[in-house]
Amino acid sequence: MSNPADSALAAYADIAVQVGVNLQPGQHLLLRADVRVAPLVREITRSAYQAGARYVHVFYDDESLTLARFQHAPRDSFGEFPDWRVRAQVELIDAGAALISVASGDPDLLVGQDQELISMVQQTAAHKSQPIGQRVSRPAVNWLVIAAPSPGWAVKVFPGLPADEAVAKLWEAILAACRTGEADPVDAWLQHTADLAARSGYLNAKRYAALRYRGPGTDLTLGLADGHRWVSGKMRAENGVEFVANLPTEEVFTAPHRARVDGVVRASKPLNLGGSLIDDFSLAFREGRVVDVRADTGEDVLRRLIATDESAARLGEVALVPESSPIARANRIFYNTLFDENAASHIALGRAYRFNIDGGVAMDNAQFAAAGGNESAIHVDFMIGSAEIDIDGLDADGNAEPLMRAGEWAFSA
Repeated sequence: MSNPADSALAAYADIAVQVGVNLQPGQHLLLRADVRVAPLVREITRSAYQAGARYVHVFYDDESLTLARFQHAPRDSFGEFPDWRVRAQVELIDAGAALISVASGDPDLLVGQDQELISMVQQTAAHKSQPIGQRVSRPAVNWLVIAAPSPGWAVKVFPGLPADEAVAKLWEAILAACRTGEADPVDAWLQHTADLAARSGYLNAKRYAALRYRGPGTDLTLGLADGHRWVSGKMRAENGVEFVANLPTEEVFTAPHRARVDGVVRASKPLNLGGSLIDDFSLAFREGRVVDVRADTGEDVLRRLIATDESAARLGEVALVPESSPIARANRIFYNTLFDENAASHIALGRAYRFNIDGGVAMDNAQFAAAGGNESAIHVDFMIGSAEIDIDGLDADGNAEPLMRAGEWAFSA
């Protein structure tokens, strides 16, 4: 597999450690990745120790083993799950370890496999991994998601190219989006996160009651949670460390009200869900809950996702992203949520981040729900923004102000 020059890979790792997770001297690091991206894992490990890491704990996966399971494992074994992995990760997080996850999944990995078994595996993993998700959503510690190409993913993004060439092209796109080519990449990120913070500050001052979306196939009114708080790229964990959870990041986001979403919304990009592709889909909402699902591809997988638990059919995040973001300007579908969600405004089914509601971290589940927050085993983003979508902010009386026009900011922060 073709990797970028050592200097570029090292710069990417340094941005991940110094800007993204902002690893602290003496802190442990939990690092999760597929074995195919081991060169990046090694660079992150090097950078982490240079930053003063006490110990780097690497949890490797291997998509080839996942595929082998679906092809050959007993059909009655797909409800089983390695609980020890969750226990080990929860133990590390509770002891203060930072978390970096490297996304590299092949969106077509499970094409042709049994959809019912795929959904069973996804739902089992969501339920069993909920203790990790709950800690991330608080956030208990500083955490980060970044990406690295796998051959399957690269060929999906750049069809027609040999795997090595496709991987090299995808690396170019990832590194460009993460500003590694800047004279001082770390300083460039600090400026970018400051710009995003100004956007979230403007929205927090407005205190809109709802957002209204209009465009082809979309007519949606999305209420915002009581005491909602807009957050941008940089946030602060319970351990006091400021971090940037996603690299790249172009969004400002907050919590919808779990019971105040009405209308229909059409996805503007495909969704890669654990190796299954969901494409050309729309959801209809009534009083916050999905009441109808349509998809040209992957409808059964989407329906089963929404049935994961009682709250999986409700929303937990709403995010605004301009069409002028570097990823949107690339004019390419990445088939990877980390990238596609930073090319378009999006919403998420399932769990809300507690830090998106004032006092949410200290609330019990009943108080959180009363404020409009949603608690679920899943958190799945999908893209709804485009150059054809207009978004208004609505005050408590229903008066509208333009937030985005043709996918671009309609206000100056």
